[in-house]
Amino acid sequence: MKTIIAATAAAFTVAAFGFAGAASAQTVCLITKTDTNPFFVKMKEGAAEKAQSLGMELKSYAGKIDGDHESQVAAIETCIADGAKGILLTASDTKAIVPAVQQARDAGLLVIALDTPLEPIDSADATFATDNFLAGELIGQWAAATLGDAKADAKIAMLDLAISQPSVGVLRDQGFLKGFGIELGDPNRWGDEDDPRIVGNDVTAGNEEGGRRAMENLLAKDPFINVVYTINEPAAAGAYEALKAIGREGDVLIISVDGGCPGVANVKDGIIGATSQQYPLKMAALGVEAVKTFSDSGEKPKPTEGKDFYDTGVALVTDKPVDGVESIDTAKGTELCWG
Repeated sequence: MKTIIAATAAAFTVAAFGFAGAASAQTVCLITKTDTNPFFVKMKEGAAEKAQSLGMELKSYAGKIDGDHESQVAAIETCIADGAKGILLTASDTKAIVPAVQQARDAGLLVIALDTPLEPIDSADATFATDNFLAGELIGQWAAATLGDAKADAKIAMLDLAISQPSVGVLRDQGFLKGFGIELGDPNRWGDEDDPRIVGNDVTAGNEEGGRRAMENLLAKDPFINVVYTINEPAAAGAYEALKAIGREGDVLIISVDGGCPGVANVKDGIIGATSQQYPLKMAALGVEAVKTFSDSGEKPKPTEGKDFYDTGVALVTDKPVDGVESIDTAKGTELCWG
C-alpha cells in the first residue's frame, strides 16, 4: 500500500492498492462518502481485492464526512488527471456531482455509481446498487405487520441522511413509508407527507452521533414516539442511545438498512427489530470487473432486466418474522454480514 497526496484532494484519505512497480497497470478509482462507515470500509476492501486479482491499481478516496461534496469533485479531477480508466462513486450529493461526472465521462472514463444512484440515474454509465426502495419497503412492511392494529396510532420518527436528500436517502425513506402504508407526497423527496403519524424528519449524516442528535430533537417534539426509521445502522445505534438515556429503549420499534455485522448483532440483541441487508463487497467487486472489461474491450455493463440499474440484492434480517414478508434470521444474516 502506498499513500498518494494530491493538492486537489488534501481533504481526502487517499490510498493506492496494486502491485509494487505496476506503473503501467490499469487504474480504477474508488470514491466513497467516508472511510469510517463500515459499509464503505468493506466496499474498499472488496474493490482492493478484486483489483489485485485482475492486475489493476486501485486508488481510493474518501471525504471527511458524509456530505463532503467538494472533496468528491476534487477526487474526480485527480482521477482524470491520473489517467484512470474508470471511477466507482458513492456520491454525497447526487445532483451536484453530475457536472464533474460528465467531465470524467467526456475524458473517456467509465463512471459507475455504487449504492447511491445519481440524479438522473443515467448521469453515470451504470449503477450497481441495492434496490434501496425495496430495502425501505421491506422494513416498512415488517414494522406494520409487527404492530398490527396499533399501527393506526403509531408515532413515527424519520431519521434521514442529509438535507440535500441524496437519492439513496429518498428511496429508503419513501420505500419505508409505502411499506408501512402511508400515502406518499412527491416520491422524489422526503418530508412532504401529511400523515399525522409522522412526528417529523431529521438528518443524521449516517453516523451514530447524528442518529443520537436527531433522535433527541424528535423526542423533544414528541416524547411518545414508538417507531423509529433510520437511514442506516450507525444512525440506529445513536437513536437507541438517545432512547436508552430516557429509559425508553425497551418500548420503541427501531428499523434500519445496512446488514453489517454490528447491525445484525443489534437485531439479535433486540436493539433493532429488523434491518434490510445489502452487499457492498459485491457492488465494489462487480464495479472493478466492469472497469477492467471496459478498459480491455470498450464494453459497458448492462442493468438488471426490467430495472435501470444492476441490482446487487437485499434481504430482510429479523428474528421475529411476520406473515407475508420474506426474511432471513440473524444466524443467516451473520453468515452474510460485513464489517
